[in-house]
Amino acid sequence: MFTSIIIPAYNERDNIPLVVDLLEKLLPGDNWEIVFVDDDSKDGSREVLMRLSRENPRVRFIRRIGRRGLASACLEGMASSSADVFAVMDCDLQHDETILPAMLRAFEEDPKLELAVGSRYTGRGGGTGEWSKSRVFVSRFATRLGSVIRKTELTDPMSGFFAIRRELFEETVRKMTGKGFKILLDIVLSAGRPLRVREFPYEFRTRQHGESKLDIVVAFEYLYLLADKIFGRFVPVRFVLYILAGLSGLLLHLAVLGALHRLAEWPFVTAQIAATLTAMVSNFLVNNSITFRQQRLKGGLLVPGLLAYMLICGIGAVVNVQSAEYLFENNIPWWFAGAAGALVGAVWNYAVSTQIVWTWLPGVLRKR
Repeated sequence: MFTSIIIPAYNERDNIPLVVDLLEKLLPGDNWEIVFVDDDSKDGSREVLMRLSRENPRVRFIRRIGRRGLASACLEGMASSSADVFAVMDCDLQHDETILPAMLRAFEEDPKLELAVGSRYTGRGGGTGEWSKSRVFVSRFATRLGSVIRKTELTDPMSGFFAIRRELFEETVRKMTGKGFKILLDIVLSAGRPLRVREFPYEFRTRQHGESKLDIVVAFEYLYLLADKIFGRFVPVRFVLYILAGLSGLLLHLAVLGALHRLAEWPFVTAQIAATLTAMVSNFLVNNSITFRQQRLKGGLLVPGLLAYMLICGIGAVVNVQSAEYLFENNIPWWFAGAAGALVGAVWNYAVSTQIVWTWLPGVLRKR
């Protein structure tokens, strides 16, 4: 049984050699490899990986340009390998690698085993280490929330430390969202059936080097994953987020309009223009941070992206009005014509901004 240990990495220069040393001391034989998937780190990780891959035949790495995300990195690492079993672990040394041999042996002992999961919550010695009470609460709450649609019993479906048999990967890979940090949950939900699983307790350790990649938006990505598995077959979840961002912009628009026109006594048209521009900027920033987080624009890409977004939304407003006017002139009730025009404008804005602002434009500007 050949095993690939898939390790996503971003700015983990100091941890990478430590992980390699630990695994080489721990795993016997030659029937395994390490595949690092580096999301174009800026801290010198690439140079470390280049050196290690030249010196050590066990070490391979994939360098991703313009793509980010732990789940998609793991999927690319698995897809690049011909292994029978894939083990996934973090590069920050927080996962207890000493349970990995037992996890891999379990696949040899049980030919029907599909998943081996490192669990912090089995009640048999696992734990979350120095986590705060609030972080433990959020983790456990997310676990219970996911159990609503999960068909496989797991004490720790949020774990990022697991091993999966190739057959299960091939079965689920085309159904997965590939978004966010919770790839194990994505696999379990994508399978859509009870899986044969064995859990192994471990205690989550404290990061030794580098900075945590987790932030508040990870919670949104988790909810995005659940929503996609529940509603994604009916309407794209990203489109729903885009509409919600638009609704937040509408509320801001009305607030600014009221403040400028009623309180500051600006002329209505002037206040309306200011409110419209403010709402457009707000919608762009919210969409950039949440809706298109995996493709979000940074630094010098922000201003060109904003200008392109505002131009597209301006055209969308024209499409909105003309569509509504056409329907109204053909004896369609005013409320239906107005709603239909707004929907057509929203679909235009979403479809065109997705392809231009967050796909085509960054590629063009990065080439210059």
